[in-house]
Amino acid sequence: MKKYSWIIILANLLLFLGYFNYSVVQKENLLEEGTLVFMELAPVDPRSLMQGDYMDLRYKLPSEMALDSIPKRGYCALEPNAFGVVQHIRFLTEGENAKPNEFSIKYTKKSWWGINIGAESYFFQEGDAEKYENAKYGGLRIDGEGNSLLVGLYDDNLKKLE
Repeated sequence: MKKYSWIIILANLLLFLGYFNYSVVQKENLLEEGTLVFMELAPVDPRSLMQGDYMDLRYKLPSEMALDSIPKRGYCALEPNAFGVVQHIRFLTEGENAKPNEFSIKYTKKSWWGINIGAESYFFQEGDAEKYENAKYGGLRIDGEGNSLLVGLYDDNLKKLE
């Protein structure tokens, strides 16, 4: 029995490491090849006693929309302007595709405060809160499958805050 338990443990470990590495490669590809769009941020409190300094992100456009009639999970289409700033969001029905000038992105509807599009918080080193107080946009990289990754916070001039 002991002989087989080590084989099972080793097989599980290899499966876990394989999945983990696959996930890392997917994120790296998204960072390199994804399209950068900017979502305007709504103001929120950037502090947490338990987690240190961070910015809780709320995107302005989704919070202005009526969310009662949309499904809990799905895709929405983001329409950016020439600078990459998202100007319009619409929710896609099942089977509907984004138009050529739009990017589709996965969303999850939260029960009482809105929808989750991409990352919902941005952690930074303690003491750097002043640097991120003027953040106006969240920069998201989006791939063709609707996956997104937050790559940074940007100011009014779309300059990355670092």
